[in-house]
Amino acid sequence: MKKIGLFFGTFNPIHIGHLVIANYLVEFSDLDEVWFVITPQSPFKLKKTLLDNNHRYQMVFEAVKEYPKLKASKIEFELTQPNYTINTLVHLEEKYGNDRQFCLIMGEDNLKGFHKWKNYEVILENHEIYVYPRISEGSAEHQFSSHPKVRRVNAPIMEISSTFIRKQHKLGKNIRAMLPDAVWTYLDEMNFYR
Repeated sequence: MKKIGLFFGTFNPIHIGHLVIANYLVEFSDLDEVWFVITPQSPFKLKKTLLDNNHRYQMVFEAVKEYPKLKASKIEFELTQPNYTINTLVHLEEKYGNDRQFCLIMGEDNLKGFHKWKNYEVILENHEIYVYPRISEGSAEHQFSSHPKVRRVNAPIMEISSTFIRKQHKLGKNIRAMLPDAVWTYLDEMNFYR
């Protein structure tokens, strides 16, 4: 049974921080693969700064193509919007459940609000959650701290954000070092976030 970590995000754009965390998880935990699950553009909240789904998928695909244990996933593109994580998990279980076990990957900051997620109890009952540290939020004690399904991972702390990258790129700063080479090339050729 393969253990798959699901790393959800808009990845607008994917950057080296995302890659470092995902790669750390497949190399230093019991996860066999990490899937980057790209959150689709919600038809209800059209954001001007959010690139088209397929462009963001393409950047993730380019970023991970040389990492055999990392995969780009557009699974949520097929689901009705607005979508909830529980629906994605149910969909994945139906599609691959026989030979794959799915786990969630989230930053410590997300864990704090986890109790507000739709059907969070069901998620916790059926899936492990791998939590990586975030400096900006500090590590507050919360109700899930000692939950048997919540696993803290001592991944490197990466304080890079896609928002920062977009903003600085627009201002003409060189943000190339924060992106995987293939992502930089794609972004530059397409003239995104200018």
